[in-house]
Amino acid sequence: MPFSCECGTLHGHITAEGVHSGTHVGCFCRDCRAAQLYFGQPDPAPGPVNILQMSPEEICFEGGSEKLALMQLSPKGMLRWYSSCCNAPLATTARTAKFPFAGFDVKRISDPSGLGPITTRGFVPQSNGKQSHEKLRYAAVGMLTRLSKSWLSGSWRNTPFFDLGDGKPVVAPTILSKTERAKFYT
Repeated sequence: MPFSCECGTLHGHITAEGVHSGTHVGCFCRDCRAAQLYFGQPDPAPGPVNILQMSPEEICFEGGSEKLALMQLSPKGMLRWYSSCCNAPLATTARTAKFPFAGFDVKRISDPSGLGPITTRGFVPQSNGKQSHEKLRYAAVGMLTRLSKSWLSGSWRNTPFFDLGDGKPVVAPTILSKTERAKFYT
């Protein structure tokens, strides 16, 4: 399944395994929304950010990988990968390759119709001010299955996001200060 940044410079594909084993999720969390705003994307609220939860090794860059950039909302926040040429968000990963998880931004996929409907909705706002999750078992079972497969096979080492020599991300992250971060949490 092909994907690209907004301008097409950074592009590649998600393997068939990634598409078929991934979980299509609608995430309403404040961090996903804040990241979209940071990247200059339209505000997804009151709707979710649509992501495909998958294994990072299923993401293959075919061109423009020199434009891969990285942002963190906080020093201990998840890694939010994007294309520096057009500020297009690509994926969110854990801070280590040893936890092989990627939430791929569905907007980057050329034709997402093959993903099917959203099966899980997370952090859904409720009228009482709290949040709930809908059909969380799909995401949980999918994640545990993908993690187990990656760990047992060793395929987690095939990530495009980390240098396994030193375990660090392939590019240095921009980490937002509290002041910078605050303006995206309205």
